Amino acid sequence: MVRGCRTSRARPLRSSLSVTPSPSPTCRPDAPVRRYGTTRNADNADADAKEAREGAQHDAAAESATGTAKSDTKSTRALASEAASSSTAGSSVVSDMQDWEYNPNLKVESFKDLPHANFGVNQHIPFDAEFKEVLKSIPWQFRAPIRYAFAYGSGVFPQSKPSGRVPTPEEIRAIHPKAPPAVQRAQDGTPKMIDFIFGVSHTQHWHSLNMKQHRDHYSALASLGSGAVSYVQDRLGAGVYFNPYVVVNGILIKYGVVQLSTLEKDLTQWDMLYLAGRLQKPVKILRDDPKIRLANQMNLLSALRTALLLLPPHFTEEELYGTIAGISYLGDPRMALPTENPSKVKNIVGNNMANFRRLYLPLIETLPNVDFVGAGASMKDWIWDETKNLKLAQDMDPVKRGNMVRRLPKAFRSRLYFQYQKKLAIPQEEFDKMMEESEKEDAVAFKRREGGGFERRIAQDDPAELRNYIRTVIKQTITWPATTQSLKGPLTSGFSRTVRYLREKIDKYRQGRAAGKAQAAEEEAASNPTGGEGARKKP
Repeated sequence: MVRGCRTSRARPLRSSLSVTPSPSPTCRPDAPVRRYGTTRNADNADADAKEAREGAQHDAAAESATGTAKSDTKSTRALASEAASSSTAGSSVVSDMQDWEYNPNLKVESFKDLPHANFGVNQHIPFDAEFKEVLKSIPWQFRAPIRYAFAYGSGVFPQSKPSGRVPTPEEIRAIHPKAPPAVQRAQDGTPKMIDFIFGVSHTQHWHSLNMKQHRDHYSALASLGSGAVSYVQDRLGAGVYFNPYVVVNGILIKYGVVQLSTLEKDLTQWDMLYLAGRLQKPVKILRDDPKIRLANQMNLLSALRTALLLLPPHFTEEELYGTIAGISYLGDPRMALPTENPSKVKNIVGNNMANFRRLYLPLIETLPNVDFVGAGASMKDWIWDETKNLKLAQDMDPVKRGNMVRRLPKAFRSRLYFQYQKKLAIPQEEFDKMMEESEKEDAVAFKRREGGGFERRIAQDDPAELRNYIRTVIKQTITWPATTQSLKGPLTSGFSRTVRYLREKIDKYRQGRAAGKAQAAEEEAASNPTGGEGARKKP
């Protein structure tokens, strides 16, 4: 038996649920024995056991939350109740869900410290069981401690409709040397590298341990030691260190390493909107962390509010999720270069509508100024129907929209305020006073932050102007960290891997453009059934 391994079942987060989550795979005989020191002693053994226990606990938390997420999908209210506390008898779903915003405990140490038992389970997307187990086995192949992990991207969530194509064994091996059947099925005939993010407590310590086990994952930069690697990670770009094109368990993966404090800050303040943007779209959380679950719930709610400020009074689900998914790409330099599929956002949303609902429906339920229109949301099992595209309406009352402005993440909100200080020609002394009062209010839970006259003036601005300013601020937030993160790629990944990555991105761009042209031609032909000659005839 692997030392430090547990054999007990994962405990459900909510004892009142009728569905019990599946057993947590906390005992992994194939996982490497953890040895974090060069010399074996009692302290090392204790550290090994502690890290193994913590890894198993964080795995179990993700497993339990996913089990809870599967338990009730019959209605919007039932889905919303998964994120609500059931501890107070007679309280409504909405009021329970709002409690965490009134008094958030930003210093949570365990899942018991979260606002209520099922808090944030909307972040856990139900998944193919076999594929999930394959993904969960990857973090266990790293002896360095990983506290938070998720898989994301087109290798996990398809961005095109199933083609039914069966790849040849040679095509599969060209990407995944020994891909399990679950990976082949999930990737539907198009083998792709699978992307991961690992959240760690101390980057230099983590890289030091990982370089001893996986030196081949690193570029020549690692020859300078873990101090140089962690310096490049933390001081350049968005605070992430990527190792692409490495094979783990026969699967080609790319993994990024981020310090948990960096991730938490980006999720709550939007100072870079780099990983926060990735987590605004469906991801598969493999190893959970209580602080990050709380921070990400704040991130998702902020993304929803930002999208509402960008949208008109009436819109569709697809427009809402497309606006949210597009936030992180607005300032991404790859979208301005021929290195990314120009239809990427449309493909992400169009092929993952149910997953976006899973993520945002409980949060839509909590906001008083937006709701679904029509009877579609009352139909049984509509939540998982990918063909549904329901309509929504929002209240454009300036007081409510001013409150949304006031509750945007701190760093992002400050940039927006600065834009409107210039537009409204507010004297610097008066503006500084407003900002000082705002700083004092930030010590209070952001649900209690009420928009004042300044926020209402922003909310009442011409909708086109407001959208323009918000987009400007998004680009200001993202462009620099995203650009520098891309520029450090050759340093962290090595020249050959960088060239391979760029070549694949350019191929995706060309394929996307070709597909877009083909679709446009089909739409034009459908709208003009008489053909080209008929189109040229004039009455």
